[in-house]
Amino acid sequence: MADAKTIAAPHPAHVPPMAKPGYGKRGAPGQPAPRREDFAHLRPREAQIATFIDRLPEGAAMDAKTLAAHLPAYGQAACRTALRHLSEAGHLRRVKERLQSADGTWQWVTRTYFSRAPRGDAWWERVLSGDAPPAPAGRPARSRAYALLATLGRTDPRMTLSDADCAALEPLASEWLERGADEAEVVRALTAGLPPQVHHAAALARRRLTGKLPPHREPAPIRTPLRIAECTVCAAPGRPEALPGGLCRDCRGEPRPPAPAALSPEEVRARAALLRAINREPERNHA
Repeated sequence: MADAKTIAAPHPAHVPPMAKPGYGKRGAPGQPAPRREDFAHLRPREAQIATFIDRLPEGAAMDAKTLAAHLPAYGQAACRTALRHLSEAGHLRRVKERLQSADGTWQWVTRTYFSRAPRGDAWWERVLSGDAPPAPAGRPARSRAYALLATLGRTDPRMTLSDADCAALEPLASEWLERGADEAEVVRALTAGLPPQVHHAAALARRRLTGKLPPHREPAPIRTPLRIAECTVCAAPGRPEALPGGLCRDCRGEPRPPAPAALSPEEVRARAALLRAINREPERNHA
């Protein structure tokens, strides 16, 4: 069988689009370093789609329609089914978050958190409640700026950078983030309006990071975002503990509990009489 990463890689002419600002893919905290066998426990289709999603940058669109457009072997229905299975396997959860934009207004955005390692329901409950688990022991995690630069080529192959390029440009990208820019804003600044051929991606990135450096912005007050978990399949809202595997009761195929039987008129009168008697009891005690 062909390697999943080879099959899942997008053709350079079909660069995965970014979602609207605030939407799209979000890497779950505590990600382990990537390994070739990360998705070996999944069926081939799910492994190929998971590998493709894993390589997408932060904020990239990863809905079934977008995946089908960039993975010709699978249609939208197959991609929706694969997302369901990835959710059940513990690799992703879908949430709505209420966030404050730069102009101070509030909006609800839909995000899909993706974990390279499969996680259990209890782990996801902690993450979605804002209590992020600690990162696993291992090699030190790279900075946000380095990670952003290292994945830039996934947004546009013309801007693929080497390890040395990322390390050299890391301070410049860090300055953008310290001034209030988010990852999607930096990616747009580095990939929008590129010439047909880029002969030296690192030099172009340096010029743009320097010349387009945004002004200092007042830091927004730190608030824990309001999150509402959603069913991966139908987007029905619910508390994380009510969505095991990221799925609601209906999408898990479980029957709903039977509705309580209606009381007969005689039972209603009997309960009303009992309540009246209970309410009169304090009056007798004070008599």
